[in-house]
Amino acid sequence: MKIFLSGTPWPVIIIIAGFVIAIILTQVFSAKNVILRTLKRLPSRSINGVKSNEFVKIHGKALHANEPLLAPLSRRKCVFYSIKIEQKKGSGKNSHWKTLVQEERYQDFFVEKNGELLLIKPTKNPLNYINYLVTDKETDSGTFNDPTPEFERLLSQYGISSTGLFGFNKSLRYTEGIISVGERITVAGKVSWKTLNEPIPEYPYSKIAQLEADGKQKIIITDLPEAQKTTI
Repeated sequence: MKIFLSGTPWPVIIIIAGFVIAIILTQVFSAKNVILRTLKRLPSRSINGVKSNEFVKIHGKALHANEPLLAPLSRRKCVFYSIKIEQKKGSGKNSHWKTLVQEERYQDFFVEKNGELLLIKPTKNPLNYINYLVTDKETDSGTFNDPTPEFERLLSQYGISSTGLFGFNKSLRYTEGIISVGERITVAGKVSWKTLNEPIPEYPYSKIAQLEADGKQKIIITDLPEAQKTTI
């Protein structure tokens, strides 16, 4: 290291140091790592053992409260999905990926654990949640790589052509993360007990626990396997 520093101009050292610090900060404050750090600090509880206003994490199985959503490409039944379609622009060192579509859809859903239910109601206005979904499906296309018929249909739905001016395939890529019906997930938030206006089939209680945001701390929703390490 001393040899490297002694022969390297200070402006270059500063640039390299700044680059390294930027990488470290990106990792530390990424959505995934922020969520995992927060979950690590929270107690894990059984659903019916949680008190009102207690901020906890719950591991359980995602269940739909209404007709499930269908993931755009995989067509799997789910309660939450996040997709992104990108196109590669430029070439060589000037190439970059431009986001054409970034979409997130969800519905109210339950988390079930040992026959007990927890209600999750994500909202965008105001935004009351943060999430990280593992990529379940991905596909791409390029000059010598035709899009699959399913990807072609999906592109058409969003008004995107898979070819350019001269008929060559565009460099496109797609990622899809979902919370499928029955998938094990982890959620966290402040618990509020609500009286049921109508009974829920096969649920023998008159009240149900619901997660809510608490000030700056939003509801956490993730299917990261790492988040399942602490169970009760």
